[in-house]
Amino acid sequence: MRILFGIGNPGSKYSRSRHNAGFMLLDYFAESHSLNFKASKFDYYFAEGTFSDSSYVLVKPTTFVNKSGIAAVQVLQKYDAENNNLLVICDDVNLEFSNLRIRKSGGDGGHNGLSSIIYHLNSDQFPRLRVGVSSSFNNGQLVDYVLGDFNKEERKNLTDVFKKGSILIEEFISGGITGMLDMNSRLIKTDIGLKDDTKTIN
Repeated sequence: MRILFGIGNPGSKYSRSRHNAGFMLLDYFAESHSLNFKASKFDYYFAEGTFSDSSYVLVKPTTFVNKSGIAAVQVLQKYDAENNNLLVICDDVNLEFSNLRIRKSGGDGGHNGLSSIIYHLNSDQFPRLRVGVSSSFNNGQLVDYVLGDFNKEERKNLTDVFKKGSILIEEFISGGITGMLDMNSRLIKTDIGLKDDTKTIN
């Protein structure tokens, strides 16, 4: 079972915020695969599906970003899954807006959600997909920035980001982190046209 674990804050107040980029990508992926999230008895919403004969589950914690690790432990135990089958998807202020970065493992990079997951798993050995939101904020304004909404122009551009992100997620489901990294290399080399849809992310 592959687990696609988004980091974000629950509730409509945060639905368009930069900190919810992980949730937003999963919502886009779920919609494009005709899936609907539903409540669980644990601290997350989930949607199960199959792709290329491989099973997966999309997970959106209800614990808020700083306690993401609680839901991560729950879902790994629920599906008896190993850490390498957990792909964590989150925002990253250290990346330019719209850039995607894949890592097999590593530190939290200053992200409280990743820090919580590392703490609760007692390990940093899990893959992650980071969505760049840039660092266009002044000193001391990080919290307001990540909790602030993407503007209209950014939401329009996010469609292309989430298209590429969805392709990478599909590769993770079917081929794990190795398949995902291989696909990312191919996307970079070919610079595929992902801008054929002008739909704006609401």
